[in-house]
Amino acid sequence: MTLTAGVVAVQGDVAEHAAAIERAADEHGHEVDVLEIRESGIVPECDLLALPGGESTTISRLLHREGIAPEICAHVEARKPLLATCAGLIVASRDANDDRVDELGVVDVGVERNAFGRQKDSFEAPLSIAGLEEPFPAVFIRAPVIDDVGDVSVLATWDDRAVAVRDGPVVASSFHPELTPDSRIHGLAFFENEETTLSG
Repeated sequence: MTLTAGVVAVQGDVAEHAAAIERAADEHGHEVDVLEIRESGIVPECDLLALPGGESTTISRLLHREGIAPEICAHVEARKPLLATCAGLIVASRDANDDRVDELGVVDVGVERNAFGRQKDSFEAPLSIAGLEEPFPAVFIRAPVIDDVGDVSVLATWDDRAVAVRDGPVVASSFHPELTPDSRIHGLAFFENEETTLSG
């Protein structure tokens, strides 16, 4: 069976996430069709979802304006996997610490935006991640940090701060796993998560 993967495409690294999903699926013996999501009605067709980075206030506004936000919440409630990265983590959180962001509340964390500095402070770090045998080359760009950890599993920390978590079917990261040829985070989120349901 072929799985249907959706990449929320209102902003962010859409093509990069699509390519990473295809690589991860191939590595785990799955076939996928990847859809770009810019309007409501597509998320319900998807077995798995990626919510990329970008600008969190813009992403939040567009998700609610286009009617995509409640569909993402329903996707998570159905125990289907979601990977939320960087600004996607901010939007998916329960508390973005920013009144301009209308959070989805599907990850039980509070976040601090741009906690690792601005664009010029971007960096790459070898990150030890629960579930991966070797360090992951994590790319941090204007990255948020998880400063209030609720009922989630912390998968990785940097400078003693949480930067990747799992909350049931959701894996969320402060960094950009799509900006590297290493697709293990996508594999971990979509094909190695025992708390998710894939119908393909």
